[in-house]
Amino acid sequence: MENVRVRFAPSPTGPLHIGGVRTALFNYLFAKKHGGTFVLRIEDTDLTRYVSNAEQYIKDALEWCKIPYEEGPGKNEKFGPYRQSERKDIYKKYAQTLIDTGKAYYAFDTAEQLDAHRKDHESNGKTFIYNWHNREKGRLVNSLVLSKEETQSKIEAGENYVIRFKSPQDETLILQDEIRGSIRIDTNTLDDKVLFKSDGMPTYHLANIVDDHLMEISHVIRGEEWLPSMPLHVLLYNAFGWNAPKFAHLPLILKPVGKGKLSKRDGDQLGFPVFPLAYTNETTGEVSRGYKEDGYFEDAFINMLALLGWNPGTEQELFSLEELSNTFDLNRVSKSGAKFSPEKARWFNQQYLQTKTNIELAEHFNPLLSEKGVQTELAYVEKVVSLIKERAVFVSDFWDLSSFFFEAPKSYDEKASKKNWKEGTSELMLELISVLENCSSFTSIDTENKVKEWIGIKEIGFGKVMQPLRLSLVGALKGPHLFDIIEMIGKEETINRIQKSIKQHC
Repeated sequence: MENVRVRFAPSPTGPLHIGGVRTALFNYLFAKKHGGTFVLRIEDTDLTRYVSNAEQYIKDALEWCKIPYEEGPGKNEKFGPYRQSERKDIYKKYAQTLIDTGKAYYAFDTAEQLDAHRKDHESNGKTFIYNWHNREKGRLVNSLVLSKEETQSKIEAGENYVIRFKSPQDETLILQDEIRGSIRIDTNTLDDKVLFKSDGMPTYHLANIVDDHLMEISHVIRGEEWLPSMPLHVLLYNAFGWNAPKFAHLPLILKPVGKGKLSKRDGDQLGFPVFPLAYTNETTGEVSRGYKEDGYFEDAFINMLALLGWNPGTEQELFSLEELSNTFDLNRVSKSGAKFSPEKARWFNQQYLQTKTNIELAEHFNPLLSEKGVQTELAYVEKVVSLIKERAVFVSDFWDLSSFFFEAPKSYDEKASKKNWKEGTSELMLELISVLENCSSFTSIDTENKVKEWIGIKEIGFGKVMQPLRLSLVGALKGPHLFDIIEMIGKEETINRIQKSIKQHC
């Protein structure tokens, strides 16, 4: 495939939803698979919804996900500018071209007039559509029914207008989507969409087509919500006499429970993020959670997203970004929506956590230890991580799984104490202290052998010693191999904790 150029074109109206991240990811993977270019374009024509920090958020999110754009704002601006607000004069020129060739027309209808038409149609059980069946009937105010002089007079008088596309009548469009196959459209069902407004700003439809053409985009890979716009976009390409790119419309990411598209509300209600990074609303100050801040590894997050709506055709679930790039194929993208699973997202993070080296995880854990007031050597933290990481989903789980390696328990599990600290247990623990004091070597293996030997001589059940011993060292019946804990905290600390536990339980 020659000269593949794809683009991710978000609107800077707020934080980037994970559905948008997946669109960016699939564009990135497709470009990498075919040796192409991944372009970022900021579609900021909707000034009423523009948010000033949203563009930087988008860039930061792509960087964290390790799918940075190769061409776009501030980077390799071969076809710049890449913000639509900076390209207004370009769109005006192409809107005028459509007017001059009879493919578009001026419309002066006010919002009140259009609303009256809609209500009139509704009262008769009909739906109002501005297109071939009424645009030249005289009830609507446009340049198709006005003379050139009347039209020019209105424009010069400063009357508000829009430029509408003149959708064709009695034609059948045969559209081809790389994911959904062939689609037939009766042009009589299409309305005459607004392309340009008198405030000098284009609508998405015109700006999108012009930019994709001028930026030599070869494939438009975007969300399913844009599928209804595909007929208009193909017609616009035809109207300009341009070759259209290939289109691929990705399935929606669906709610974990119920029907419909995944939303921020779903995340708020069910307790998971829907944005890659945490986001602060400039107006309300509300902070939304992000996958990064919730402790997800970026490679786990990307792997999870890649399998939402795409499958490799094998049982493999864990992919590096390079493997995804080599394997990705639009033919294996599903037509139907992909249900998001918070549990599966956690599973992916757990799998990736296990693949990290102990030193990597220790370096991640160290800032959390500092917050707890713990200062210790990295080598010790690394050893602790090696003993507890299999039980963790996030690095943030490490403290609960390992706090006893760094500090003595402040309390003891009440239910476990009641069940395992019986009459005579304190005496057994005092004897155990003597056994441990006489251990010349305090390695896990040696202390385990010594203690088991003593238990055998006394002819008592292992549980009578091991359970209260674990309770003394940990504060609960949890944690890795007991004698690994003993080796890690050392003889003096082990004995101190047993003595403290005896006092607490007496």
